[in-house]
Amino acid sequence: MKKLPIALALTALMASPLALAKTVETVASFTVLADIVKQVGGEHVEVKSLVGPNGDPHSFEPTPQDSQALSKADVVFVSGLGMEGWMDRLVQASGYKGNVVITSEGVDTRKMEEDGKTITDPHAWNSIHNGAIYASNVMNALIAADPQDAEYFRQRGTAYISQLNQLDSWAQKTFSAIPAAKRKILTSHDAFGYFGQRYGVQFLAPVGFSTESEASASDVAALIKQLKAGKIHTYFIENQTDPRLVEQIASATGAQPGGELYPEALSEKDGPAASYVTAFKHNVESIAASMK
Repeated sequence: MKKLPIALALTALMASPLALAKTVETVASFTVLADIVKQVGGEHVEVKSLVGPNGDPHSFEPTPQDSQALSKADVVFVSGLGMEGWMDRLVQASGYKGNVVITSEGVDTRKMEEDGKTITDPHAWNSIHNGAIYASNVMNALIAADPQDAEYFRQRGTAYISQLNQLDSWAQKTFSAIPAAKRKILTSHDAFGYFGQRYGVQFLAPVGFSTESEASASDVAALIKQLKAGKIHTYFIENQTDPRLVEQIASATGAQPGGELYPEALSEKDGPAASYVTAFKHNVESIAASMK
């Protein structure tokens, strides 16, 4: 077999699709968002999640290593809506000059009361209908960052969005089959507002939208009274929060444990919520099972 001269061989190699393939270096603020980026981006992205598995994005404190990761990134993804209060400082410290993609753009936001103030609820992804909007924004941002792989991102993104929409319909059907009077549960903090709004479930929690908030004794007493009046018999802990307060409240009301939910952080890879899709399915199935 005749060998090509080295110069021609290098030219042929550089012209191959494999050599032309680009890897987009991305940073995502927390694991749920990082997984959405990975599902859409596939082999053409590298994703670093700043907040790790089972980590709390409210109380997260960036490290110098996180600043270095941002400085090398092509694209940075955040959820927005006030979720990542630490991100602006991190971007400034890192010297990152690229695009910060707010993946919640286009979501129909909901308001909530926090310490007497009306604020925007930041937990939009807990409705998987909104998750499809996140995925669409991620897809468009990756296409902009790497136009030569646009068709690859478009195909993966479209298939993933279709999967999320199917799960949305499944969740709606699951809860519509349960009497409304039974669709009430107690959780650690107020992270399921969009989930509750979309799927007709009432969530009660001793702590507001941020896990850094503290419940007063009067708030806890009022919640215990409300739980008893509403005959709410199940409580859930969350993987990223301290369970002691919700367990104390449950003990005072006789509520029984329903398991662990994953509203803000995925589990480790070998856990029950290693991806956004599996976390959502786990949450729906666990909540619905507690109502039957």
